[in-house]
Amino acid sequence: MALIKTTERVCEINWFDDMSDGDTAFLGERDLSRASTFEHCLDILQTADRNGFKAALLPTAFDTGMDPLGFALAAQPHTKDISTIVALRMGEIYPTTLARLLSTLDQASKGRFIINAISSDYHPGKKDSPKVRYDRTAEILDILIQGWEKDRIDFDGEHYQIHLDSAPVKCKYNKRPLVYFGGISPEAKAVAAKYADVYLMWPEKMESMKATIEEVSELAYKEGRTIDFGLRIHMVVRETEAEARAYTRHLISKLDDEVAHAMRAKHQDSVSYGVQRQDELRKGADSEGFIEPLVWSYVGKVFSGCGSALVGSGEQVADKLNQYMDIGFRSFIHSGFPLKEEAEYFGKLVMPRMPVVSLGEHYKKTQAAIS
Repeated sequence: MALIKTTERVCEINWFDDMSDGDTAFLGERDLSRASTFEHCLDILQTADRNGFKAALLPTAFDTGMDPLGFALAAQPHTKDISTIVALRMGEIYPTTLARLLSTLDQASKGRFIINAISSDYHPGKKDSPKVRYDRTAEILDILIQGWEKDRIDFDGEHYQIHLDSAPVKCKYNKRPLVYFGGISPEAKAVAAKYADVYLMWPEKMESMKATIEEVSELAYKEGRTIDFGLRIHMVVRETEAEARAYTRHLISKLDDEVAHAMRAKHQDSVSYGVQRQDELRKGADSEGFIEPLVWSYVGKVFSGCGSALVGSGEQVADKLNQYMDIGFRSFIHSGFPLKEEAEYFGKLVMPRMPVVSLGEHYKKTQAAIS
């Protein structure tokens, strides 16, 4: 197995909270009753909290709905244990201002947050090259980490030149917030190896994901680091596989290809390597959309990012997640359609079968034991 940070057989199980009106019971249909209002998104977050999920991803998009950082600040007082994984477009907020906002979130939530660094275009209508996007991301992460770990921020880069005392951006509770990061281009992998705590991936065939984990863990090792790996994948879990497969047919029963294409285009900022690979996998699926046992690819007809779901009984899905753990995954970010109801199914049928931890807390305990 690849050299990963968490060698123990444990995993962090997280959920997803829609921020841009994508919650629905039928793929390709916009459900206005599930629009991304503060109340609806909070209901999903509280449901995930109640079902034992360790964190919930708050995505970002140029679209209707909620801002993830603003929502995280407002929602945390209404939750008990769950953290938020706040997706942040690198460059949308000036680095030191972003650091102050994260310090504020740290105090408001008592440390219950993670950041998901996104290297997408951050101005609507403006397209940057992959090199510019990833170079900018690397600079911002370097600045943030200096602010968290050092007494000063001293940085001279192509995009930012910052020389400041770091006291105003220190976090009181979550002294070194975890950084989740994804992308399969060479530039993305290089950034992950240097800065990420968890490298996030979208679902592919098992052998392909295993090769990526081995490659990125080797890159991290050359940087003198070990990191963990996370998988973002949808869920259709029921008492039996037959029930789960029947629900996939329900999900696409109202799907119109033209409408689906329009919805994909609406949510898609750019056609990345990852998006292209998800499309290629779907083209090679069987007649029902499965790219390998239990992995159903038709979600990608509507959503340009994570395009596949695990479909099966609670036991089957837990077994598949254990296979993913065998190749190196230690964090999972799940979702379903609709989000609240599917969180309940997963919480009941799969969660009790998994060795669930918070990776941040696990890191602290492991470091304390070493010390």
